[in-house]
Amino acid sequence: MKISESKNEIGKLRQEIRHHDYRYYILSQPEISDKEYDTLMQRLKELENKFPETVTPDSPTQRVSGGIQEGFKTVKHRQKMLSLENTFSYDELTEWAERVYKGLGHRSVEYVAELKIDGVSANLTYENGLLVTGSTRGDGETGEEVTINIKTIHAIPLRLEIKGALKLIEIRGEVYLELKDFQAINKKREKQGDVLFANPRNAASGSLKLLDPRLVADRQLNFFAHSLGEVTKTRFSTHWEFLQELKQYGMRINPESRLCRNLNEVIAFCNLWQEKRKKLGYEIDGVVVKVNSLNQQKELGATLKNPRWAVAYKFPAHQVTTVLKDIIVSVGRTGVITPVADLEPVECAGVIISRATLHNFDEVERLGARIGARVILERAGEVIPKIVKVVESLRSAKEKVFTIPKHCPVCGASIIKEREEDVAYRCINPLCSAQFEKGLMHFASRLCMDIEGMGESVIRQLIEKGLTKDFADIYYLNKEQLLTLELFKEKKAENLLLAIEKSKRHSLARLVYALGIRHVGEKAAYVLAKKFKTIERLMATHKQDFDALYEIGPAISESIFSFFQQASARKLIKKLEAAGVNTKEEEVEARKTLLTDKTVVFTGQLETLSRPEAERLVRQAGGSPSSSVSKNTDFVAAGKDPGSKCDKAKKLGVKIINEKELMEMLK
Repeated sequence: MKISESKNEIGKLRQEIRHHDYRYYILSQPEISDKEYDTLMQRLKELENKFPETVTPDSPTQRVSGGIQEGFKTVKHRQKMLSLENTFSYDELTEWAERVYKGLGHRSVEYVAELKIDGVSANLTYENGLLVTGSTRGDGETGEEVTINIKTIHAIPLRLEIKGALKLIEIRGEVYLELKDFQAINKKREKQGDVLFANPRNAASGSLKLLDPRLVADRQLNFFAHSLGEVTKTRFSTHWEFLQELKQYGMRINPESRLCRNLNEVIAFCNLWQEKRKKLGYEIDGVVVKVNSLNQQKELGATLKNPRWAVAYKFPAHQVTTVLKDIIVSVGRTGVITPVADLEPVECAGVIISRATLHNFDEVERLGARIGARVILERAGEVIPKIVKVVESLRSAKEKVFTIPKHCPVCGASIIKEREEDVAYRCINPLCSAQFEKGLMHFASRLCMDIEGMGESVIRQLIEKGLTKDFADIYYLNKEQLLTLELFKEKKAENLLLAIEKSKRHSLARLVYALGIRHVGEKAAYVLAKKFKTIERLMATHKQDFDALYEIGPAISESIFSFFQQASARKLIKKLEAAGVNTKEEEVEARKTLLTDKTVVFTGQLETLSRPEAERLVRQAGGSPSSSVSKNTDFVAAGKDPGSKCDKAKKLGVKIINEKELMEMLK
């Protein structure tokens, strides 16, 4: 194919994909199946890979591009992104409307009422229809430039469908998460042992500032446009006309917005959505009311902080004020340190509340929460109490600034924030008693010590009865102790004791993985066991010696070294050895197979094996599982729904095998 022919096909593909993006993400009315869409996208990628000079910034293939960013630069907004004044009652809303009426010389006023999306404000700059910059609100004058992450949001067009030239336009709106996507994110984080997001807004905010756009794309962020910033030329005289024009541009606006002839219609709109808000698939916390006429907006102007022509009506919540007596920290099952507000007991929505989570230390700082301050407590959804604000007018010199602790309140180990972009601090000690239940479940799991019969219920009972206080205690259990557990009879107790005894003979690699050292997965444990041969040599190794291992990065090195520096870890190892648990890696001559000395990369979902099990079998067959495809890869084993690794393998000429072929080669 000649480049002239390719350009023609590429142009048609891009136009067709943009059309289907609009149907799917803006109108929610798809015309083709996901498979048909993927075929179009795959063909476009193939052509752009073949003719890289044809790639343009607005190509649908460029939504996720580039690697991990080092950070975000700041960008100054052409027009300030002002915050809205809040009203909390219809009386306050009426007072605002009266000020507007007076400010306009008692002329009639139309309003636009829009749902107040609980998300993160963003500013999109388009030049000649092309998205060039996406930024956060920041302090209103300067925000962070997050264009690479904004581009991952399919509801935001990379090119506007504008008829006629429009040199520049800034479109502002709210980045948010649908509730189903928020729940999916937290479910995944819980499975991985990560700290859960407190609400969709926090999740959206955290996602927008991730340094890896691939992770952002996986979060399924969404967007509603709602406001105008700088623009070179207007073809509309009202805010309502602007919203309708946005739809013509291919931009997503909230379909529930309403043009209101007077304040009574605004209040009726507020009443309606105060009742219906739970039926939406996303969170709202009120209604934004704007003067419709752009000329009237200009005439009313703004204060240093707020526009006079717009206001937010916040839905009533069960709120009370009380005193923040202290900020204490709790340790979760994954080691996450969470600040908790100790409050002067107060009744809120019929319940006496004395504690409320502060979620994380960033939230403490954002609120300006100090010990002794008077705070506003809200029982959101009439269930979860949270502090929403500090009463600034009642600040006093007696308030104390809270400092983040340096040591875990449970075990005394150091607490750290591993990456600058993280919000969570963690206890570095996986043997901390606060983390013990989750840690013991990992220790006994199939890929670790494989103790059949030691499930979640059994582990919880062992801990509650005080029969296990560390991992080694399970090797000192007897039948009489097990018979005190629910549903345990002679046979079940004997089977569990046999499984515990059998686990003593597992490899050193399994034991290292089972210890739950942060960042040390199954592969890293295998590398460490092969290199050091005994647990004693591993414990005696200095950090710089770990750094010298090709497969072990600095984060893993730091975790291993810090773990074995702890007295509790060394005590545990001695106790395991005394119980007869194997702490040496036996030299087993690898059997010769078709995979001996071969590098295998997995992609897609295998039907009969989990990914870790498949990688273990490859190692046992003398091969080396790898996570990325390169010219040194021998085979790519592809399961169901393979990803881009297959594309790269084809490009490099690497042989692709299916699961059946893999199993034959393992023999």
